[in-house]
Amino acid sequence: MSEARLVFDCFGGTVAVHVRGAAGRDDDEVAREARATLLDAHARLSRFEAGSELSRLNRDPREAVPASPLLRRLAAAVGTAGELSGGLVDATMLTEIEAAGYVASLAPGLGAPPQRVVAPFSSPACKRRQSAWHSISVDEEAGTVVRPPGVKIDGGGIAKGMLADLVAESLEGCEAFAVDCCGDLRLGGGSSRPRRIRVEDPFGGEPVHELSLATGAVATSGTTRRAWLGPDGRPAHQILDPRSGRPAFTGIVQATAVAPSGLLAEVNAKAALLSGPEGAADWLPFGGVLVHDGGEVEVVGAQRTAPQPAATP
Repeated sequence: MSEARLVFDCFGGTVAVHVRGAAGRDDDEVAREARATLLDAHARLSRFEAGSELSRLNRDPREAVPASPLLRRLAAAVGTAGELSGGLVDATMLTEIEAAGYVASLAPGLGAPPQRVVAPFSSPACKRRQSAWHSISVDEEAGTVVRPPGVKIDGGGIAKGMLADLVAESLEGCEAFAVDCCGDLRLGGGSSRPRRIRVEDPFGGEPVHELSLATGAVATSGTTRRAWLGPDGRPAHQILDPRSGRPAFTGIVQATAVAPSGLLAEVNAKAALLSGPEGAADWLPFGGVLVHDGGEVEVVGAQRTAPQPAATP
């Protein structure tokens, strides 16, 4: 049986929805509904649109701000990401990413071309001493996001993983589905149909590995696709070291993580990249692929125990 397939521009990249056997409904209609959900989420959560709900939250001088269920879910995901990663994955660094030069939407391939950048040094990233994500909470009864004024959320990859999960929830009754939010994938369906997933070469060559997965999620975090020259003329990219607030050069340029959910896959991929070569594999308990800055590919099997995050002050 063929499946409905929609491919469209969203989140500054390419998004795809695949649907088969939509429980008595038309597959194409269900796919269109999923597309509408994702396009609406992009409009609400884009930090590049001054009128988006996220941008209004970031500007709001109140401590408790009325927020839609979608924005409340993102705010909760920010806390989850910080907690799971021990502060390595910090989605409250909007000021720092803008200072690094990422102010306008930058689609992959429109900045510096994928290339091996020789960093002046490489070292594992580290959490911030005072982590702002700790200060964000959600009051579901009041329908608000609560945080100190001035704390700003940058959804980034966390939002993509979260939204892949959100759409997957609406597709669970299908025989098979796949949601690809610019490389953050969520797969499932009653048929347990395996799909082949290519792990792309961060430097633009042939795929470096192929995964096979029927249910779950895959996310990739990398430093070569959204890259540019910073205000100081040095290479920069979107993955920041929370400790310094600057682009992280850790010795890992791309990390792909398999996990049960899109949000967890995104967190684990980013934490792996930020941890550097010695600690990266420990963040891939369900398996994954690492690409080192010299181009070496490391395939990690699903046999590890994720590290326990250290307490963050």
